[in-house]
Amino acid sequence: MASSMLNGSENLTLLRGIAPNGLGFVRSDIHGRCIPKMGLVSYARNSNSRARTLLPKCSLSSPRPASQPRFIQNKKEAFLFYRFLSIVYDHVINPGHWTEEMRDEALEAADLYDRNMIVVDVGGGTGFTTLGIVKHVDAKNVTILDQSPHQLAKAKQKAPLKACKIIEGDAEDLPFRTDYADRYISAGSIEYWPDPQRGIREAYRVLKIGAKACIIGPVYPTFWLSRFFADVWMLFPKEEEYIEWFQKAGFKDVQLKRIGPKWYRGVRRHGLIMGCSVTGVKPASGDSPLQLGPKVEDVKEPVNPFVFFMRFILGAMASTYFILVPIYMWLKDQIVPKGRPI
Repeated sequence: MASSMLNGSENLTLLRGIAPNGLGFVRSDIHGRCIPKMGLVSYARNSNSRARTLLPKCSLSSPRPASQPRFIQNKKEAFLFYRFLSIVYDHVINPGHWTEEMRDEALEAADLYDRNMIVVDVGGGTGFTTLGIVKHVDAKNVTILDQSPHQLAKAKQKAPLKACKIIEGDAEDLPFRTDYADRYISAGSIEYWPDPQRGIREAYRVLKIGAKACIIGPVYPTFWLSRFFADVWMLFPKEEEYIEWFQKAGFKDVQLKRIGPKWYRGVRRHGLIMGCSVTGVKPASGDSPLQLGPKVEDVKEPVNPFVFFMRFILGAMASTYFILVPIYMWLKDQIVPKGRPI
């Protein structure tokens, strides 16, 4: 079974463990030592089929310190962060990391083939991803959920989303009944979840049997400076972690598709903020088989002002860095002749 993955702007068909040259895979000089060897890894565990995708036998990146503090450490700080970022989000963040072309490519994996589907867009923010969803599904059947009223206010202003249900809510404690939705979509949100496994478990619960979840998010850097800023800012999961989270939640036919701005030419060492689209199918009705303990954070717990201020400074530096990275890559794409690695 072949798996289609997007590396940068190239859509690759990977079959029988054969990887093409020149795009950061075997014998490529784009990634250099970052991805030295690739191997087939099975990750769809069911009796009928074993879907396989091409992933490295070694780790995609250096280990991410589990205890490394991040600027967006909890939902309360994320709430404050987006109170200001919502003003410029669509005009500053999206052009460099989440273009319309990337959005539409990533949503192909969600298989939005019926306008009557019930879709929940979790962490929908300003509704940028929802605009891609309503191209395929009637807006009246789409719910946008986010914890930030400031982001949602921007979504309410967009004419194509007027018929959408727009509600405030928590990705780790969704206000939907079990077996509710045909599609669960979340883009650019998982990096702020204190417990990604809990959020993906909730995605499983709210879906109907045979329905599909699609989570779009960042990938961990391999370049040392990008790793540093990623660790002090927010969660950049490894590709293997996404797959493991989906499998533990109970999803089957788990697939990962790489995405990225076309000007990256396949380079992923800086940890793309929107770097992959991961999907999984719910095989049985009801709640997830995964049992979890209490939440890891209490949103009512007061934030230490000094600690928050220090993380705010580091976070501001990191966010500035990741705004400049796509500009740097775009300039390289303009200067370096086409066909040559950058």
